[in-house]
Amino acid sequence: MHDDSVPPVPSDGRFAGLRRRGILAATGAASLGALSLAGCGGSGDGGDPEAGGTPQRGGRLRAAFAGGGASETLDPHRANLFADAARAKALFDKLADHGPDLAARPRLAERWEPNRALDRWQVTLREATFHDGRPVTAEDVLHSYRRIADPREAFRAKASLEPVDLNASRATGRRSVEFVLKRPTAEFPNVLAAFGAYIVPAHADDFDANPVGSGPFRFVSFAPGRSAVLRRNDDYWDGAPYLDELEFVVANEESARVNALLGGQVEYAHELNPTTARAHEGNGRIDIVRLRNSAMQAFCMKTDRPPFDDVRVRRAFFLIADREELVDAALAGAGETGNDLFGKGYEYYADGLPQRAQDLEQARFLLKQAGAEDLRVTLDTSAVAAGFTEAASVFRDQARKAGVTVDVRMGSKDSYWSDILDGGTLCCYRSGAMPIEAHISQRLLTDSTTNATHWRHRDFDALYRQAQSTPDKEDRAALYGRMQRRLYAEGGFLVWGFADWIIGTARTVRGVETDAPANTLDWARFDKVWLA
Repeated sequence: MHDDSVPPVPSDGRFAGLRRRGILAATGAASLGALSLAGCGGSGDGGDPEAGGTPQRGGRLRAAFAGGGASETLDPHRANLFADAARAKALFDKLADHGPDLAARPRLAERWEPNRALDRWQVTLREATFHDGRPVTAEDVLHSYRRIADPREAFRAKASLEPVDLNASRATGRRSVEFVLKRPTAEFPNVLAAFGAYIVPAHADDFDANPVGSGPFRFVSFAPGRSAVLRRNDDYWDGAPYLDELEFVVANEESARVNALLGGQVEYAHELNPTTARAHEGNGRIDIVRLRNSAMQAFCMKTDRPPFDDVRVRRAFFLIADREELVDAALAGAGETGNDLFGKGYEYYADGLPQRAQDLEQARFLLKQAGAEDLRVTLDTSAVAAGFTEAASVFRDQARKAGVTVDVRMGSKDSYWSDILDGGTLCCYRSGAMPIEAHISQRLLTDSTTNATHWRHRDFDALYRQAQSTPDKEDRAALYGRMQRRLYAEGGFLVWGFADWIIGTARTVRGVETDAPANTLDWARFDKVWLA
């Protein structure tokens, strides 16, 4: 989308998840106007009571997210999409989570302490209860981690938990766990905060029919691909939410999320396009929240199959990309250029590497060396994420100048993320915030469960384990630097930019944190939001 207009709501039922009070039947776009606006007022205060007034209790907030279709689940260990993560955060807790600086902050873990060798960590739990009244115990923690590590499963956090010897780890009290590690791990708190490492009750088995967590909201109902209704947990250890109820509704089309927000069918719309935000910013109808440079934007090359199993082709594609044009066109300038590495501005980021620029002559030379002068490749994309289709179109035109034919293939919004993990050769990709070491463990190790580039090198794995085990921070940074230099030279992620994460809210909404990159603790923190 390259203009400032807002497309109409689709009339084909793609926003059929909207409901009021959890009992309205699924409707098409024609019935959206039947729902009423919750109120009016000012917002954009970032959660500052001084600016937004005294927090008020009550009301239902309806939050629209892109979803995953009928295959959606409330199993927090299977969370992969942002909608999954937001629902999991509302229902469950982790031992730790990442603050805006990407440092681990205590959550269910009250504190942690290593031994001198950094291969045993004592974790003390805070007093907290599950929704059924049972206390959260050390046995629940061990059960949760062992479930995630099940070799028969492909849970997202499995690679992050790899350093933990779960057979040797044990409960040392009702609220204390001794984690025994396979090797010294200096940044073990990042393991506790890993994406998807939620704590569930030891007896939990049916997450979609009756999920029991320790989070700020309790389960009411769930219709996969449509909505999930949750109610305030008055006994939440971190203070009861202000909202009475929270409803997640699925709207895969950005235009549907925007129009539902404008029409009062929802109060929170996740992930807006930059052009949409610019069109509505400051017009008094809705408020725009920008989470600066939150999302890595990339093209993902499968390094284990032609043509990208030849490093010369990957290097040629690095040189085909005009990153500034991609940021300007696909993100409407709402972001920064990337340099083929994740985590710009984060701890350990290799910011000393030269900024890549387009070099079509050298790209053609490398392709000729690889015997790929007349290369034709399919680029998978989808309207599942802001800027994806625009980026694919721009890159297709850039590649043509290097003699490469890029065929853009549109994928299903419901299944795109699962389809591209193993299918295709080149795809549009993005990521929210996480520490660089977590990005490596979850996406770039041989056994990583979301290894979209199929980057599998045992010597790289060994270097990662060495970095984990290095107690001196400067020495550890040097090892992460070596790993990133290799990825910069021959990896499969063509990281062309870092986008602002844009959220739209009704003017009644207060408490939305502005310093909260996507995936961090205060992102989608609905227990701290209220309605004026």
